[in-house]
Amino acid sequence: MTVEAPVRRRLPVPRPRWIVLAVVLALFAGILLVNGLVEGEFTQDGAAESTADTDQVPAAARNGGPVIQTGGSETSTMSVPDKEIVLTFDDGPSPEYTPEILDVLSKYDVPAVFFMIGSEISKYPGIVRDVRDAGHEIGIHTFTHPEMSTKSEWRREVEMSETQFALAGATGRDSLIFRPPYSSTVDALDNSNWKVISEMGGHGYLTVVNNLDSRDWEAKTTTADIVDAVLPEDDAGAIVLFHDGGGDRSKTATALETVIPKLQDEGYTFTTIAGLTGMETVNPAATTDERVFGWGIVGAVQVARTVTDAFAALLLVLGVLMIARLLLMVLLARRHARRRPDWGGPYTEPVTVIVPAYNEKEIIAETLASLVASTHPIRIIVVDDGSTDGTADIAESLGHPNVTVLRQANGGKSAALNNGVAHAGTDVVVMMDGDTVFEPDTVRLLVQPFAAKEIGAVAGNAKVANRTGMIPIWQHIEYVVGFSIDRRAYDVLHCMATVPGAIGAFRQEALRQVDGLSEDTLAEDTDLTIAIIRAGWRVVYEDRSRAWTEAPATMSQLWRQRYRWSYGTMQAMWKHRGAVLERGPGGRFGRRGLLNLALFQTLMPLVSPLIDVFLIYGLIFLDPVATVAAWFAVLAVQMISTLYAFRLDGESLKPLWRLPLQQFVYRQLMYLVLIQSMLSALAGLRLGWQKLNRTGGLKALMGVR
Repeated sequence: MTVEAPVRRRLPVPRPRWIVLAVVLALFAGILLVNGLVEGEFTQDGAAESTADTDQVPAAARNGGPVIQTGGSETSTMSVPDKEIVLTFDDGPSPEYTPEILDVLSKYDVPAVFFMIGSEISKYPGIVRDVRDAGHEIGIHTFTHPEMSTKSEWRREVEMSETQFALAGATGRDSLIFRPPYSSTVDALDNSNWKVISEMGGHGYLTVVNNLDSRDWEAKTTTADIVDAVLPEDDAGAIVLFHDGGGDRSKTATALETVIPKLQDEGYTFTTIAGLTGMETVNPAATTDERVFGWGIVGAVQVARTVTDAFAALLLVLGVLMIARLLLMVLLARRHARRRPDWGGPYTEPVTVIVPAYNEKEIIAETLASLVASTHPIRIIVVDDGSTDGTADIAESLGHPNVTVLRQANGGKSAALNNGVAHAGTDVVVMMDGDTVFEPDTVRLLVQPFAAKEIGAVAGNAKVANRTGMIPIWQHIEYVVGFSIDRRAYDVLHCMATVPGAIGAFRQEALRQVDGLSEDTLAEDTDLTIAIIRAGWRVVYEDRSRAWTEAPATMSQLWRQRYRWSYGTMQAMWKHRGAVLERGPGGRFGRRGLLNLALFQTLMPLVSPLIDVFLIYGLIFLDPVATVAAWFAVLAVQMISTLYAFRLDGESLKPLWRLPLQQFVYRQLMYLVLIQSMLSALAGLRLGWQKLNRTGGLKALMGVR
């Protein structure tokens, strides 16, 4: 018997929009790079005596004061007069300690000099303005706090210019004074650091070292130790080194509360570098170009910090949600595995098995042979969907008495299945793929839940048959977890989103109620399942009913299959979005099933590329040990759940050594498929989803109006 069906117009599939993905990843990587540069941990300042050669250091510098001016062949220095103190603070600004220090300085009306790091200026421009507005001087302490003598001349220039730009962007000012990171007293000058000082002098900077080091950078230093370290002897003047950033500076402000009044009581006055040298200012106004560049740097850092912090918080939330969901799914799967529901008696009525086939000559005979061996009474309908390889002829030539072959012009899987349903004479129909093989007990086990009148559909357990090669084995792992954990949990929660096309059974009454399979989406099985649930029927999972199917063996085949699934699922989600607001079974599915699909199978995988980039960021800029440990912790959780899934399904554990490798290839392929699907879906949304022409559905084929 032949039923002709019109050929539907295929949905135009957009080309991959990899440019969009590349731009997003590049932008995100750039943001992380900016944040990594400014957040990168640096070694705090520490005092060190010179152990290198000093023959290139001019005598004027070796024997002079802590303020050094050098340019060309001339070098001069300046010392602090007796009874005068210059307070200096390195490695800031800090949002925690700089305001505390500013409060102490304001309390005693004392000026100071802050040698700031450009990355910290970019992160906390408001605090830099507070320092400026309080009348204190600001010096350059490089952008990322490197040991300048070990860096190239180009790197040194970048460190200085970027800090100047950041300062100009934050305050509208430049700086004429410079302090090298890890600098100490004049006694520590050697050939290597003198090269840096001489170079900076050639660029017009005054280099400022110190006479006294508070050693507030040492963890073991007490407040009393800090006070003792900075009190000059014999009324000598001094440039005193403190820190307002770069580590725990909680003792610094406390020590200042003692140091300042004590020195004032001894007749000391406090000055700045400008006051010491007679300069009008060490912070002249920046040029317009410097301010513009500075605003750009500060703005970029602020954006980078905001995005990175937000993504880190999002990553934490998603991680907690993922683990919580996984634990919940495992518990629900265990509950499902431990129960054996009573459906009210055995279901012994004959059923119809519908086999849609398109060019399945290699497998159709094996498929039908597995069906005729069924231990449940069945009628088999093969719907040949315009095959060009003789599939229908092969099916007919086998001579199986309970097999009927229907031929139709190519109209797609939905049309073929609807055609088969229209010719089924049983209350229950089983749908399968033409390249699938059933076990003898598959149909019998699959249809038992239909003894309960509320059951509208039953999902079976699809297994990967071709388990040779890495790609099929990865899919095997995915199938076992998806069926043994997810579908069990969905059954308990009454939110089964998909009865798989490879093995599913449906009550005819439920199919008629929803007008059969629709061609509105590329995922007709998901669309049909959701429609049946919204119609008030219950959909369950029977794990013992197994079907063996051939999984794609190449990347290109897998890509095409998963793109269709992913895009079709998004279409189905959009089509049934109204279920979220419904009451009853449809609303329960909407608020459980649809939200689960949207969050854990769409949105979370979409950020996977960013997570991978963030992993690289962590290895470079954060603690690599902690980053790797976190990655292995996530992998361990996945491994444990996968082991449990394999145990529930009675599968061998041998393939699981491929699971770690799956994280580096298969997972990336899946999220690339999802991204392309999302971009296609968004394009479809703008075009009204490009709804497909329908053939009229089940009612049209059955002559029902």
